[in-house]
Amino acid sequence: MAFRVYILTLMFLCIFVASTVSGYNSKDVKAWCSQTPNPKPCEYFLTHNSGQKPIKSESEFLKISMKLALERAILAKSHTSTLGPKCRDTREKAAWEDCLKLYDVTVSKINETMDPNVKCSKTDAQTWLSTALTNLDTCRAGFLELGVTDIVLPLMSNNVSSLICNTLAINKVPFNYTPPEKDGFPSWVKPGDRKLLQSSTPGDNAVVAKDGSGNFRTIKDAVNAASGSGRFVIYVKQGVYSENLEIRKKNVMLRGDGKGRTIITGSRSVGGGSTTFNSATVAPMTKKKSEAANEDQTRDTTKKSVSAVKSSQKEKPVVSKQVKSSKEEEDLLLDSATDSDYDGDSLSGSLNSDDFDSDVFDSEDDASQRETEGGDKDSSEDELELHGSHEGSDDDEGEQVDSENDEEEDGSDEEREVAEESDSSEDEVAPRNTVGDVPLEWYKDEKHIGYDITGKKITKKEKQDKLDSFLANMDDSKNWRKIYDEYNDEEVELTKEESKLIRRMLKGEAPHADFDPYAPYVDWFKWDDAIHPLSSAPEPKRRFIPSKWEAKKVVKYVRAIRKGLIKFDKPEEEPNVYLLWGDDSASDQKSKHLTYIPPPKLKLPGHEESYNPSLEYIPTEEEKAAYELMYEEDRPKFIPKRFTSLRSIPAYENALKESFDRCLDLYLCPRVRKKRINIDPESLKPKLPSRKDLRPYPNSCYLEYKGHTGAVTSVSPDCSGQWIASGSADGSVRIWEVETGRCLKVWQFKEAVKCVAWNPLPDFPILAVAIGQDLVILNTELGTDEEQQKIEELLRLGTLPEQDEAVAAIVSWLPDETYGGIKIKHFKNISYVDWHPRGDYLSAVMSAGETRGVVIHQLSMHKTQRLPIKMRGLPVCTLFHPTHRGMFIIATKKNVRVFNLQKRELAIKKLETGLREISSMAIHPGGDNLIVGSKEGKMCWFDMDLSSKPYKTLKNHPKDITNVAFHRSYPLFASCSEDSTAYVFHGKVYSDLNENPLIVPLEILRGHSTSSNRGVLDCKFHPRQPWLFTAGADSVIKLYCH
Repeated sequence: MAFRVYILTLMFLCIFVASTVSGYNSKDVKAWCSQTPNPKPCEYFLTHNSGQKPIKSESEFLKISMKLALERAILAKSHTSTLGPKCRDTREKAAWEDCLKLYDVTVSKINETMDPNVKCSKTDAQTWLSTALTNLDTCRAGFLELGVTDIVLPLMSNNVSSLICNTLAINKVPFNYTPPEKDGFPSWVKPGDRKLLQSSTPGDNAVVAKDGSGNFRTIKDAVNAASGSGRFVIYVKQGVYSENLEIRKKNVMLRGDGKGRTIITGSRSVGGGSTTFNSATVAPMTKKKSEAANEDQTRDTTKKSVSAVKSSQKEKPVVSKQVKSSKEEEDLLLDSATDSDYDGDSLSGSLNSDDFDSDVFDSEDDASQRETEGGDKDSSEDELELHGSHEGSDDDEGEQVDSENDEEEDGSDEEREVAEESDSSEDEVAPRNTVGDVPLEWYKDEKHIGYDITGKKITKKEKQDKLDSFLANMDDSKNWRKIYDEYNDEEVELTKEESKLIRRMLKGEAPHADFDPYAPYVDWFKWDDAIHPLSSAPEPKRRFIPSKWEAKKVVKYVRAIRKGLIKFDKPEEEPNVYLLWGDDSASDQKSKHLTYIPPPKLKLPGHEESYNPSLEYIPTEEEKAAYELMYEEDRPKFIPKRFTSLRSIPAYENALKESFDRCLDLYLCPRVRKKRINIDPESLKPKLPSRKDLRPYPNSCYLEYKGHTGAVTSVSPDCSGQWIASGSADGSVRIWEVETGRCLKVWQFKEAVKCVAWNPLPDFPILAVAIGQDLVILNTELGTDEEQQKIEELLRLGTLPEQDEAVAAIVSWLPDETYGGIKIKHFKNISYVDWHPRGDYLSAVMSAGETRGVVIHQLSMHKTQRLPIKMRGLPVCTLFHPTHRGMFIIATKKNVRVFNLQKRELAIKKLETGLREISSMAIHPGGDNLIVGSKEGKMCWFDMDLSSKPYKTLKNHPKDITNVAFHRSYPLFASCSEDSTAYVFHGKVYSDLNENPLIVPLEILRGHSTSSNRGVLDCKFHPRQPWLFTAGADSVIKLYCH
């Protein structure tokens, strides 16, 4: 039982101690907070506050409430400043910036209310607290107007509005307050300002006119030019000025030509991304004098408030770092416009004194000075007076302005008299830091730099970074005159006289302008009537003999120099700097004669030019024969040989020609110095995808088809992919089964087979074979009975239709009695055959010019047509367009032309290949891309929608390219050459016309052997699988699979 009593006693004791130590007495708090409109936040924050004394009076409760509202406002401001990087767009950024300004003004107003040095009545306190509450509502309204309400919730979590409302309720000011007036103006308007407003000719300092008749064309330029300590009056003539003014200067007064005549209209609105707070047409950005006087107290209050909140609510230490006093913020926005000024649209305002009001005025001295200048005339014009910030009111805008206005500034008699009568000097003022003459490195790691005269620590100020310094230079025209005092940790502004003195010293002139270094010499000694000399003493002997002491000094210096004890400074070499803006005198002297450029040196002989080179340098007979087949410019000029001795070496046959060419190059060819750029070769390689990601593609030999005795000149798979036909130089045509390699049928002809082509229709398995001058249509007998019946009817020649004489002279249709097909006799040898995608038309290419080189046969009508358009050059191969019905592509030896057979015209420009001789051609299944192979080993890719010039030119084969091919369904294309290799590429064509085709080399297929200097003669893709058929001069057909 005793133990339970002890526990209960201990619990009651803890509760009593907690209620008395943690904050104010809970009973007193409830009693006082019940008188407020928001008792809950009042009770919570007071019970958690560090105060322990009882609340005795209403004034003490008012001070406590104000202090509590100030603490929460400081925390809300610091939290608001951290939300800047979290803004997602410009609307959130604009609302956040307004809130930051408004919270700053709120802290300043509450602090002014609590400042004991400021005379603050209950009415003033009620006004300033109401201003703080209005600022918070304006902050909320800015987020609601821009539609970004989701970020405003954290800002409202500090109960600042509730605490300010409580303070307003405690203050208890009667509603029917009437401010005192004097002579029709508020009592706080000073006499000098009253007379200035009443005067009809106040003495304009600047005139603004849109037609250029004044000093400025825009009001903004006139405001920026405002200077001096007195009122700066700007007269704005009649007109409409489309400007948004933010007046950051003090003592600026605007007057116009009356209401409805001089109009300022802005263009900011909520719809355009601005808040109502920021959409004012004319806004004074100013700071009161009382704020500057209360900055130290604000800083101390801020620190105490933050530390109190940290101790009670365990806030993070970041808050104290982000709390800034009003001195550190450059501009505070004082809203001097009425509610009618903010209508959410383009605002316009008339210049008259009834619409605007200002709350900051100058001293009585400046007012009296304006009073004498303005006179006592009555006011007949409407005027607008706006006041700027306290900073930079009477300073110059820069060094250039100072230098240009020296005469005007020096002519001011009043300023000169004040300067002469003043006995004050900055050097005589006692330093703020009283640590004495000690190194400042002692305070390097401390948060303070010393102590003031009262013994308090002088905390270090936050230093500006480069960006802040740049913004300060842009905003403040006198910032260039400020220097940093490291000892007192403050910025000192140089006066105009000090800046002039520094400039004169930098120029090497005398510090003071009154000093004349070249004044006329005044000879104070007069020689007039001088009879005797000034001194008649005899000359001493020491002046006629050398000094032994000087000799000893010279010997001493000589010995020191020899020992190296005295070292002379070497003359510094002047840097060779190019004068970008200098004169061209030096360049004119050099331009009189040409700069000599040495000629390039001759190539030194290598091992291959030795009289007894190694065997690896000596070409074989096959290589020599290959040299003979090359073009003359590509052929090597020197072929290495071996000799037994030096005397066996004959004369070099090209010696005279090479010497003559060298002399011509030295005499005629201009010389240019080309700077070499060191570039990493790896960086020049295009970034291509991995080959593993581009599978499947043929990379290994799967099957070989053997049976031909001569070189296989052509292969053609059928549309089903089950059969493949091949033609050989031995005159045989064979049909193979693809998967097994079994030879199904063989046709034997008397001449070599040049080309075979399978009909693209699956219902008509017929084969076109080019043999010499004959084009034979064979029935492969691989179809069904119905298909065979249709094929026999198609191949049966009846009564032939009448043809033109020109066509009948070059082509004749005959039945093939040997194999039961059709034989079309041509007047020249056929080199290439191609089917139309519909399978009814067939083109044949012969080595003839004009319109006879290409003919088109219609199998169903047993009719032949010539091209209606003349060709330039001998045709090499032809292609029917895969998608367009009437497009026909013809490749000559130099160019590729695209014809429209229906309109009988050239469809597009000719494709300029830039190749010496075209050997083959293939078209993409989409119909917009074309590849062309040449006999010089180059392959060109054309994007016909892009240009008539090659999109890419690939140099991959050292010898002639014999054929190129596209796959019907896979993004693959291939080329084969007489070097016994076949190259497989990935060629992806995008449907988006803005994307260029992607070309990636995949595999080099080496399987065929060279026969009679010939390699792979033909290549074709399987119609359904990623397989490649290659036909070689070694009588073998190979199938490459993935």
